[in-house]
Amino acid sequence: MSPKIPVYLLKTKSSAGDHYEEKFSTPDSNGSKYDPEFVPVLEHQFDDQGMAKVRRILKNKQIGRTEGKQYGGMIFTSQRAVEAFTKLVEEGRGEDNWPFLQDIPVYSVGPATTRALKAVPQVPALQVFGEHTGNGETLAPYILDHYRAWYKDRESVPALLFLVGDKRRDTIPKVLNGAGWQLDEVVIYGTGEMKSFRDDLSQRLQTTADRPRRWVVVFSPSGCDSMLSALDLLDESSGKAKPKEPNRSTYIATIGPTTRDHLIHSFGYEPEVSAEQPSPEGVWNAITGYRTLE
Repeated sequence: MSPKIPVYLLKTKSSAGDHYEEKFSTPDSNGSKYDPEFVPVLEHQFDDQGMAKVRRILKNKQIGRTEGKQYGGMIFTSQRAVEAFTKLVEEGRGEDNWPFLQDIPVYSVGPATTRALKAVPQVPALQVFGEHTGNGETLAPYILDHYRAWYKDRESVPALLFLVGDKRRDTIPKVLNGAGWQLDEVVIYGTGEMKSFRDDLSQRLQTTADRPRRWVVVFSPSGCDSMLSALDLLDESSGKAKPKEPNRSTYIATIGPTTRDHLIHSFGYEPEVSAEQPSPEGVWNAITGYRTLE
């Protein structure tokens, strides 16, 4: 019997059942079995100033569909932002219909962020749109069309509130601001690489050094240098990746084009595969599809 193929998922395991673990716990069409393991890369801390600002906005009921509200919709592009928002919502529970957001569009990028938003304790539930887009480049034009239609009875659309981390791309602000819209970004959490990440990954890799194949799945540009270093793929003098060995046994997959392009442009390393959709199914298809092409 062939040994299981290790799959190192460079992320924190989701608390309420992780879909990546579920997906990689089943054999592929060739009968190959996988052994998923999570290696946390990032640590997050709520931003007190940003949290206080959003708390005031919620308590003052400044988000809604009626005229005179400060914001008419919200945007989320990360699960961490949803976690911070959920904490604020839970603080104010007790009032009927709190946090009074049932009549606005809430925009989300990708299935994981959407699942987190649908779990926010709002009755009636939040109206979440954009799950199918998968990235900011696709979500931004979708918002332009959908939000205009939502407020078609107004001469101009109300401002949008975008809850973000301290590290984010400016794709959505560029598109919406370019259309003349007001988009307010509020940083509600900060992100940093865990000091133990490189050593944690190195130790895990040592336990599977004899496996004929293993995968490392990268979910964010953060920590890519430590990941390459742990794999002994980084030339410390140049800061670039070493040439790939033809008989290598470790392969790299990325969650999508942003992380793939970061590896290519910053380190000169092209991962073996990049998921077409930022989801467990997307990563699974990329990895199993690569195997069948060999």
